[in-house]
Amino acid sequence: MSSDDLEALALLHDPVRRSLYDVVASHGGDVGRGEAAEAAGVSRTLAGHHLDKLVEAGLLESGFRPQEKKGPGSGRPAKIYRRARGERSVSLPPRDYVALASVLAGVVDLLGAEEQAEEAARGAGARLARKHPGERAEDVLSERGYEPYEEDGALRLRNCPFHVLATEQPLLVCSMNLALCQGLLEGLGDDPARARLDPRPGECCVSLKQTNIDIEGE
Repeated sequence: MSSDDLEALALLHDPVRRSLYDVVASHGGDVGRGEAAEAAGVSRTLAGHHLDKLVEAGLLESGFRPQEKKGPGSGRPAKIYRRARGERSVSLPPRDYVALASVLAGVVDLLGAEEQAEEAARGAGARLARKHPGERAEDVLSERGYEPYEEDGALRLRNCPFHVLATEQPLLVCSMNLALCQGLLEGLGDDPARARLDPRPGECCVSLKQTNIDIEGE
């Protein structure tokens, strides 16, 4: 943990900044200043001030939306915001679990123990389900930081909680992530086959298919 991380995350203590950050983060793409202001229920000027503070802290990134009309009279390009690609974490005292997880992932790769790792991940998903009896899978995944959202009848996961490791060992980590989600679904009494590998840039590699019940109800 660095002092920059602590200072950046401290900015989110302000309710307006937290609301604006949540609006941008949940959108999954570029958000205009006016759009963010309306969603957060504040003025455009106030939203712009706080959004730019979040950019300075490295929590958001900014840019400009391409203009449809160019030349005289086209006006200034609209400023847009998106969630920053970097990560921020706070641990007091400092801990580094990612480094150990990276070492363990390397050991699995060296030993060729991918199947055993998937089985362990499936068991972890089942244990997670036992802590949330009767809850919906999307609620449990939301609590675990996956940021689920619906699209075309499927449940997609905007955030990968294992992003750093998935970058280092994508095949291993994605297969374990899939097994974990399947174990969670099965433990909740849901169909584990709903979880599938469905990678999309910038998101989790797993998505959940629509349930048969939903399909029959259409």
